[in-house]
Order: sequence, then structure tokens, then C-alpha cells
Amino acid sequence: MTTELSTPPEVIDIQIQRENAAFEMLQRQAKMFSSSSLVPKDFQGNIANCAIGINIAKRLGADPFMVLQNIDIIHGRPSFRATFLIAMVNAAGRFEPLQFRMEGDEGKPSRSCVAWTKSKPDGTPLEGPKITLEMAKAEGWSAKNGSKWLTMPELMLRYRAAAFFARLYAPDITLGMMTAEEAADIGSVRDVTPAIIPTVKPLFEIKEHDLARLQNRTPWEKLKDAMEANGLHWDQVAEAATEGGLFVDGDINLIDQDEDVVLEIMSVWPQLVASVKGGAK
Repeated sequence: MTTELSTPPEVIDIQIQRENAAFEMLQRQAKMFSSSSLVPKDFQGNIANCAIGINIAKRLGADPFMVLQNIDIIHGRPSFRATFLIAMVNAAGRFEPLQFRMEGDEGKPSRSCVAWTKSKPDGTPLEGPKITLEMAKAEGWSAKNGSKWLTMPELMLRYRAAAFFARLYAPDITLGMMTAEEAADIGSVRDVTPAIIPTVKPLFEIKEHDLARLQNRTPWEKLKDAMEANGLHWDQVAEAATEGGLFVDGDINLIDQDEDVVLEIMSVWPQLVASVKGGAK
């Protein structure tokens, strides 16, 4: 006779409650950051972007504000600034401070840089790939208009060498992301701009003779009016909101949703409509 081990239902309920509480806290933090003028433009008014940035900070064990300040959105992809990546490698505790070995004559194709350091546990020397100006030209990094490789090659050599070193020896820090400098050099990997931007009707239209009536309408009623005006159903809105980073229980009817949830949906209404109509093409 075998005894099957299973997680007691009450334990599962506690886990779900903790996950829900953590997600709701993430939303509140993201909402606070998105309303600040101190975060970069790509995060202002964008709760979903802020939530992703905070999640990255938690994975790195870093301050959320510092992470948001050092992420650039280039060609639709988040990218770390090279200076931030170098700082994270130095703060990881596994390496001695990152060093750069420069060889060759300045300005010549053979001018090169190697990022190197030593492992703190055993002192093992660690070297990243060699980056040269010849490589920058062959890869097309220095061929773009306004390229920093043409105006400050010595700095760009160090930045690229540091990025390659981190990708090899500290992938848990890079999280698979490129540096902003790499993203700018490589260019757009894919076009993330919708071919057609759908027309979004206002969340709710206020006419002068209806002003008194609308002032007394609840957020749920206003959102329902907006859905009807755009020909949307609640399940579509709930799914788009969840994909956008909002915590929405699509199994619960609109009228039973918390007011905070409804207000957050209203705050990003144009983006949600564009997501639903864009995905329905």
C-alpha cells in the first residue's frame, strides 16, 4: 500500500494569498513610480513598464528606483546602461573590481580592450572577449549616423568589453538583456509598432446636459459605457489588462471587481483598447 503525499488545501490557500498580496503590492509600487516625474519618460504613466522594472530590481537585489533610472527602452526592448552593468558586476561580491586592458595604438583598427578581473573565492583570473575597433567596423557598430564609436571609441571599447564579460561570467546579472549601447548599435531587431493604430473612443463622453448625471455615475458604470462604446466585452478587457500587468480576476464579473482595479483599467484604457483590437486583426 502506497501513501500519496499531497499539499494540504489550507497550505495552497495560504500560498495563493501570499502570491496575490505580493502582486497587489507590486501594482501599488508600480502605480506610485509611474506617477512620478523623476523616473524616465518610458516609465511615466506606464504601470506595466514600472512593474516589470521593479520585478527586475527584485531579481537583482537592487533598489527599484536605481534600476528604473538605468533602463532604456530601445527599439521596444529594455536595455541596461553599461555603467549600471559595470556597477552591478563590481557589487556582486564574486569578483574584484572590473579592470580594462588596452592594447594597440589609439584610433587604429587594432586598438583593443579586454575586461578582466579575478574571482574573489580563489583569485582565478577571468578575462572577457577582446573587443577591437576593427570588430566595431566589421559588425557595423561604427557605421551608423551619430555613432559614439566615432566620437569616443576609447569609452565604447570599455563599455562593450564589460558587456561581453558580464554576459559570460554573470548572466544572472544581465538577465539576457543587452546594454543600451549594444541595442543602439545593433538597431531594430523587429518592428514592434502596429501597422494600424485603432481608433479609441473616449472612456466616457461628457455632454453639458448630462453633466449632473455623469458626476453621480460609479467607476463600474463608466467603464461599462466605455466597453459598449468600443464594442468590447468584459472578458476581452480583463484578459488584456492581465497581459498588461494588472491583477484582474477574469472569472469575476465587472460589477464585483474592486474599485482600485476598475480605476487602474480606466487609467490605461487607450492602451487596453489598442491591445484588444490589435490582437484581433
